[in-house]
Amino acid sequence: MDESQRLASAFVPYHVPFAVARAEGAYLYTPEGRPILDAAGGAIVANIGHARAEVAEAAKEALSRLSYVVPTWATPEKAALVQRLRTNWLPPGVTQCSFVSGGSESVDAAVRLARQYQLLRGETGRWKVVGSDLSYHGVTTSGLAVGHHANRRAGFDPLLLQFPKMPAPYCLDCQLGRDDARCREQAADRLEEVFEREGEETIAAVIAEPVTGSAGAAVVPPPGHWKRVAEIARRHGALFIADEVMTGFGRLGSAMGIQQFGVVPDIMVGGKGLAGGYAAMGGIFATEAVVAPLVEARQELMFYTFAGLPVNCAIADKVLAIMEDERLVERVRTLAPVLRKKLARIEEHPNVAEVRGMGFMLGVEFVKDKETLERFPKESGFGGKVVAAGIQEGVFFYPAGSGPVQDAIMLGPPFTITETDMDLMVDALEKAIESAATRVAVASGA
Repeated sequence: MDESQRLASAFVPYHVPFAVARAEGAYLYTPEGRPILDAAGGAIVANIGHARAEVAEAAKEALSRLSYVVPTWATPEKAALVQRLRTNWLPPGVTQCSFVSGGSESVDAAVRLARQYQLLRGETGRWKVVGSDLSYHGVTTSGLAVGHHANRRAGFDPLLLQFPKMPAPYCLDCQLGRDDARCREQAADRLEEVFEREGEETIAAVIAEPVTGSAGAAVVPPPGHWKRVAEIARRHGALFIADEVMTGFGRLGSAMGIQQFGVVPDIMVGGKGLAGGYAAMGGIFATEAVVAPLVEARQELMFYTFAGLPVNCAIADKVLAIMEDERLVERVRTLAPVLRKKLARIEEHPNVAEVRGMGFMLGVEFVKDKETLERFPKESGFGGKVVAAGIQEGVFFYPAGSGPVQDAIMLGPPFTITETDMDLMVDALEKAIESAATRVAVASGA
């Protein structure tokens, strides 16, 4: 692949994009053969590692039998995947499964399902879905509307329904024990204000990421937060939707992320880890109670053309089987504390406000001044400079942050990484932060 081919592959070719020729295990390889540790799992996607031959064989075998069928039809591949999900992965009571082509579509389907549920129950005024003021739920218009990733919503507001927002459980001062305002603890209770202001008769559902992903860089809520949010939503007749696109399928060290918080959602969406990057795959999962009005009305949840392809279901089933056979979720639980310990020296860096997260979904937030928590000038692009410097050091970090979380990266490596990989990751991150700080200082004339 020469430079002209790389440039031609970009939809907006204002620079030559980074190129990857192949991948194996936890590493990406450039066309020149240079290894890059995939500390982000792509976009917090890869879980079983790259280029597993057994997944390729499962795809080949499925394609030899079936290519395309109408998404509502049954296939052996879909039936096997549903059975595995119900038996080993979904929370008790969440039994109904439908498949889509990725996380953004799964959120879009969940928003439609919440509205359809309320309509069929005669609650025709319920159309709003409450999101968080620091969140990301994909790039469909409904996903952008329920989310609040400032950078990704910018300029699109006229196209979006103005869904209400509840406060995110994010306050850096509170998290660091520097403030008695208890903002984080009060965030769930302020959802009551949203219902009072909007009118409960207008709200169909509340949607939330168990741990805030790319918008907040792995913000973990305080104890009891999601239990309180789910209780408030249901008391007011709304459904509780858990967005597990990033947190699900082992990423936090449990089958699904919301299980860490003792809540069973009414609707749950998934993507990313469902097929581990081997197929464009997402899922929408619900309780029988949510689907019951559709059954009574003999209605379906409208599908997408390429939803639940037999080959994609076969791939997802194989990825989940590998995680089960190799006990990779348990491996995340075992190695997550090891990685956090190795990151301790990063947290002491003068430009690091906090290292946070759960399992193999960690965030590092950067500031200009650790003592005052002063941010870098937005135009300096500090977080982006860390990512660029990391690649130069042979490690890819996921860029993150939005709104109050101005500069951050995320770590979301494959569950198969070794302690040697972790050491490389931490060393490269330390050097990347230093490089970014130097570049910003030079640019500002300091």
